[in-house]
Amino acid sequence: MKLIFATNNQHKVEEIQAAIGNDLEIISLKQAGIDIDIPEPHDTLEANASEKSRTIHQLTGQHCFSEDTGLEVEALNGEPGVKSARYAGEDKTFDKNIDKLLTRLGNGENRKARFRTVISLIWQGKEWLFEGICEGTIAKERHGAGGFGYDPVFMPAGSNRSFAEMTMAEKNALSHRKKAADKLVLFLQQQVIETR
Repeated sequence: MKLIFATNNQHKVEEIQAAIGNDLEIISLKQAGIDIDIPEPHDTLEANASEKSRTIHQLTGQHCFSEDTGLEVEALNGEPGVKSARYAGEDKTFDKNIDKLLTRLGNGENRKARFRTVISLIWQGKEWLFEGICEGTIAKERHGAGGFGYDPVFMPAGSNRSFAEMTMAEKNALSHRKKAADKLVLFLQQQVIETR
């Protein structure tokens, strides 16, 4: 069974596919032959995720899901939050976003942060939401060359390494996206069992 994932970010497709396993094939917008850029105009992760999945469902009528993820930093009142991808401007460069984040935090002591993912699934015409949270802190400088986004400066709680210093399997054991995906998978497994 195929599920359209409303993204063209291959990192995210691989991460979710790794979380889901082989029961379902996750395909990106490009693989589904869809070439549109879906806006994320809302001020909550939930509303942005819904916007994307509903848009794809209206276009295709297929089962689909989308996610929106934000880094929420306590000392910055939850910034960058929904603006995580565009924190330093519309050109969406990870390095500039990290530079802005580190500048805003300076040498401040409170570096508590969390990654939060919300998945919106449209299954048989109904929408379901799943949330995953990973608590951690923001390092004062980059560590590691793996991952993407804010991974080089995000230290998950209980670890002395950043996400960018971990393998995909290590990151998946802790990650917000994996936690949300696990809830999605559990739901889908129940649905698939019920339809057999």
